Amino acid sequence: MKQLMKLNVNGVIYEEEIDHRRTLLEVLRENLGLLGTHKGCDEGQCGACTVLIDGRAVNSCLVLAVSVQGKEIITIEGLAQGDELHPVQEAFVEAGAIQCGFCSPGMIMVAKAFLDKNVHPTEEEAKSAISGNLCRCTGYFQIIEAVMKAAEKMRKEV
Repeated sequence: MKQLMKLNVNGVIYEEEIDHRRTLLEVLRENLGLLGTHKGCDEGQCGACTVLIDGRAVNSCLVLAVSVQGKEIITIEGLAQGDELHPVQEAFVEAGAIQCGFCSPGMIMVAKAFLDKNVHPTEEEAKSAISGNLCRCTGYFQIIEAVMKAAEKMRKEV
């Protein structure tokens, strides 16, 4: 059964007729064409589909789209301001934490949510923050370096 839904994604209000059983991940990718949010395990285990919902990092494969009406949803596409990357995105590029790129959007989103609450993290806190996101390329060293570098960049902005 389809119903008209209003979703606030990256500051844009989308009105779509969507089956009420569809996940946010499916709607982002298939209805809105926002392909930066990746489909990995589809079970909430890998973190590739992480988006921010009202500032909180969430696996979009586990969330029904109908449940996020009236909430602010930010995807990887919504982080940059025009051609200017967000400090977390910049840090991931600078630290070489991208590799194949499949986990990068989810890692960046979880790092942003974490750093929005803690711009003075320890390395252990950074490791814990990304622990729900899997990467098969980097061994996590560059990712942790990127999170710490992003924290430094964000401190300078304040």
